[in-house]
Amino acid sequence: MSQVGDFKHVPHVPPTPAANPGPLGLSAFALTTFVLSCFNMGAGVPSGGPVQIVLGLALFYGGFAQILAGMWEFKVGNNFGATAFTSYGAFWLSYAVILIPGFGVVAAYANAPDHTLDNALGIFLLAWGIFTFIMWIATFRSTVTMSSMFFILVLTFFFLASAHLSHLPAGNIVTRIGGGLGLITALLAWYNAASGLYNSTSTFVRLPTGSLAHAHSD
Repeated sequence: MSQVGDFKHVPHVPPTPAANPGPLGLSAFALTTFVLSCFNMGAGVPSGGPVQIVLGLALFYGGFAQILAGMWEFKVGNNFGATAFTSYGAFWLSYAVILIPGFGVVAAYANAPDHTLDNALGIFLLAWGIFTFIMWIATFRSTVTMSSMFFILVLTFFFLASAHLSHLPAGNIVTRIGGGLGLITALLAWYNAASGLYNSTSTFVRLPTGSLAHAHSD
């Protein structure tokens, strides 16, 4: 009985505030996008060449780590961050599946009519472009840097989709432009991640992001 009485008098300890998962999700997205975009652009490697080096990143950093960030965004009540990080984490995992021979995605098109694989990849990228456009509209009251990142990502998906749907050869200019836009997207994602990391407890550096919260009235 005395133990029960003592337990009743244990002081309440408030829960530790949850950390901001945004920088992790943005960093995972940025790095994976940067590497793949270098291949698309032909920066240091031939455009249209093998991209298997991206596979590990797509699985573990852009994929798994970003989905974890999305789940933690649900925990802190950020609907936009949860939707974005979980979705783009799933994008990278699905992209990795295309690259892994064991899943048989590319092999399934071996005997298909000409350009069937190109068309399928084009539709895949186009769908992600449409989703990203929807997400971009949801950034109109966020920040200039966040909204710009999503807008350029929309263009990235549409350029890459166009290259496939137009059946252009490897290393074509449209894919290279898409790669260049992807690099800009990655840099903006890193910038947004850094703006969330750089706070008064970690550094004196501050990065302006340009609030859009009051740009439009209700």
